[in-house]
Amino acid sequence: MDLLLITALRAWFTRPDAQLPTWYRAHSDPVVGSALRLLHADPAHPWTLPALAAKAGVSRAHLARRFTALAGQPPMTYLRHHRLALAADLLREPDTTHAVVADRVGFANAFAFSNAFKKEHGISPSEYRTRDTRPMS
Repeated sequence: MDLLLITALRAWFTRPDAQLPTWYRAHSDPVVGSALRLLHADPAHPWTLPALAAKAGVSRAHLARRFTALAGQPPMTYLRHHRLALAADLLREPDTTHAVVADRVGFANAFAFSNAFKKEHGISPSEYRTRDTRPMS
């Protein structure tokens, strides 16, 4: 299935009239793609814009400008959204505590994670877990 999806996407993106999605353009850019790979490889790392820019080999301003232009949002905003998406997936595991989720995705503690999650999703991680794991009727 993965190979089929990749083949279909490549065929779609190589059409002359193709409108490439921002995530695809961002991943293929040498600077932004490098930063994205770093963020995805270790989302729990205490990333800062200066540290990410140094690893990508560019200035903070250049990374911020280019990342925002290609990914549609600043690098640290992207990282927060990515961490919270990972956290939502981890909350589906019934025995995973909020502290463990917070640690795995890079929040300082369960309280910071819970506040960020509620701000992003409008409900607490506990409510999300309850809604997500409820049997379908």
